[in-house]
Amino acid sequence: MASLKEVRSRITSIISTQQITKAMKMVAAAKLRRAQDNIIQMRPYARKLSEMLSTVAAGAELAGESPYNQVRPIERVLLIVVTSDRGLAGAFNTNVVKEALVLINERYAEQNRRGNVEILAIGKKGAEAFQRRGYKVNTNFVDTFLSLSFAKVRAAAEEVMAAFTAGQYDRVDVVFNEFKNVATQVIRSEQFLPIVSAATHSATKANNVNYLFEPSEEEIITELIPKTLKIQLYKAVLESNASEHGARMTAMDKATENAGELLKELKLVYNRTRQAAITKEILEIVGGAEALAQQ
Repeated sequence: MASLKEVRSRITSIISTQQITKAMKMVAAAKLRRAQDNIIQMRPYARKLSEMLSTVAAGAELAGESPYNQVRPIERVLLIVVTSDRGLAGAFNTNVVKEALVLINERYAEQNRRGNVEILAIGKKGAEAFQRRGYKVNTNFVDTFLSLSFAKVRAAAEEVMAAFTAGQYDRVDVVFNEFKNVATQVIRSEQFLPIVSAATHSATKANNVNYLFEPSEEEIITELIPKTLKIQLYKAVLESNASEHGARMTAMDKATENAGELLKELKLVYNRTRQAAITKEILEIVGGAEALAQQ
């Protein structure tokens, strides 16, 4: 049985750890409120922008002429992997990395064998995971979450779009956590480039809708497609940001509960050990008294 000193030391250590996990839970909760507000406000805008592009392009041949809509044989692939900069968020980062590896090993197995799969990491944890596995990792935007803004994500989207139009990549996918609620994050892998054809969207969205174009239909679509792509990537990053804080809040809450359970067990052990020590001392005193009485 552990000594009283060892048990006291463990209890002190766990109480300190519990205070840290409580503080981290509160910090995550505060950040989550802001991140949740951001993604809730972004979703209707992103959805409407996508619907508008689909509706306008549904009956137009101009969308097919966009450099971002060119379907080529898939020789070179880029995966945009959105993770966090820090751990202590349960399986948040692990799940994203696993999903990206599934895509690489199954959907893009042939390209991977030829060394034609590259990772663009948004978040340090994803960059570290794929660098350890020997993949070519673009770390230009790994620090995006240090001060998250649309300008940073727009720069990342513009770099990817320029590389796609230059023929560096034939397919670009985004892997991220979609925020559902504090306890639930859903892994998503979405095609980023080439853009999904308007024909794949519900035809009902295009029916009975007429637009007046100013300055022209061609200019509107030419401007709308790049803007939609940037918003699409920004939305994925915001989803991941909210999911991270939700996952960390849940993980820290569970860690605090576990610390409480462990404290109960250790206090019980401490009391038993203390009682055993007192009983031993009493027996020693009684034994000594009896020995003296017999002399």
